[in-house]
Amino acid sequence: MKRRTGETGSTLPAYVLGVATVLVFFVLLLQFVAWQYGRGVVRSALDEGARAGAVASADPRTCEERAHDVLADLLAGRLGREVDVTCANEGDEIVARARVTFRSWLPPTPDWTFAVAATAVKEQLP
Repeated sequence: MKRRTGETGSTLPAYVLGVATVLVFFVLLLQFVAWQYGRGVVRSALDEGARAGAVASADPRTCEERAHDVLADLLAGRLGREVDVTCANEGDEIVARARVTFRSWLPPTPDWTFAVAATAVKEQLP
């Protein structure tokens, strides 16, 4: 029986580790892109909600409903589950606020939590 010696096959572990590392970085990059999209959707939803709530006959509930409609259209699913929208009249403005948590796709990386707000001046009745 012939005995094998040398370093034949020693590149396989390095190759597998390299491919795994590249895949992890690719997933993290995709997560970053998805989070940036989600942040943009939340900001747009708040802007839409504030505009809807700025109509003279509208109330904060109108603002919240419009923001939730936009979120349901553009951010449905797991990414949009932890978006909490509130609207309130503050003087002559309507302020739409959101507290958002985007959960991490990979366990060792942290979740992303942020708050964002949008304001619009209320229309005045003549």
